[in-house]
Amino acid sequence: MIAGMAPVLDPETYHFVTLPEGAALPGAALASFVEDEGLSVILPEALAKELGLLSETPMRRITLSVYSALDGVGLTAAVAGALAEAGIPCNMVAATRHDHAFVPVAQAVQAMTILKALASDGETRDV
Repeated sequence: MIAGMAPVLDPETYHFVTLPEGAALPGAALASFVEDEGLSVILPEALAKELGLLSETPMRRITLSVYSALDGVGLTAAVAGALAEAGIPCNMVAATRHDHAFVPVAQAVQAMTILKALASDGETRDV
């Protein structure tokens, strides 16, 4: 999976926030997850600003454009590890078909360089 990974940087900026108790899920939320503390959502920046919910760490999404089966092993660890070595925090979100790495806006371009190199290195090891 690592060699087939083709990371794509989303131009949108996102904010991870917890909605106030009783708030409805905004229709334009990218994702949501129910936690004990409340409903966590990933919102596009314009919506987060409109709702007064800007987070301290705006993020960019990097989609790992390779089918990552739910029972696949190692892709998330490899991506998170490579970014961690460079001091780049990431929040991994797995969906049905692809994994997504959310990284701070200021480090998104550097993260893309690292992930492209990781995929290239994976191709070399597969030969």
